[in-house]
Amino acid sequence: MFIHLHPYKPIINNDTTKLIVGTLPPPRFSIGKLLEKDVDFCYGSYYNSLWLYIDKVHNLSLRYDNSEEAKEERKQFLIKHKIGICDIIESAERDKIDASDLGLKNIKLQDIIGYLNRFPKIEPLLFTGGNSKNGPEYFFRKHLKDYNLKLELISNEIPRIHQFSLEDRMIKTVSLTSASGSANRAIGSMALYQQLKNKNPKFNTFDFRVLQYREFF
Repeated sequence: MFIHLHPYKPIINNDTTKLIVGTLPPPRFSIGKLLEKDVDFCYGSYYNSLWLYIDKVHNLSLRYDNSEEAKEERKQFLIKHKIGICDIIESAERDKIDASDLGLKNIKLQDIIGYLNRFPKIEPLLFTGGNSKNGPEYFFRKHLKDYNLKLELISNEIPRIHQFSLEDRMIKTVSLTSASGSANRAIGSMALYQQLKNKNPKFNTFDFRVLQYREFF
């Protein structure tokens, strides 16, 4: 049995206005066995990296390696744009050491509602995936039940948008298409993607995510 602990503490400042919410980085980040192009930071996996899309949107020319400089570049971006990161899973158990969210069990969730109460400027929450089993939205819905709260649908278009009421605040959630390569098949079946692909045969799933993420990052 592998105890998969999240290797990074939440990144939230007093002026944070957006919060990225994922699940867990691949196990190699928890045991310190990074690949050459990995960055020892949230979403640092080069082969499943939200940073690739943020880099493209903002033309950042980020480093992709194990250096301190690569970490600092990402920290400074988050500070500048008042973006925080707080993944929904604090720890979980795995029978098999892999990066699949489906293999998780005995899951302990982060108290994201507690953070929202402490940092009242945060809105929206940006989920790096939807409501499929063991995705960030899926776990957040479970987390809300502990507070007798629930999501209300605003838009069923992808990315799906919900909201929920927290005392005197209405907080929006955006379920972005996952950066994982496993989401490429789902993207390929989307009507919007097919329309854009027909207009430009060179348009691909990377371009589709950049188009989507640009609105929120």
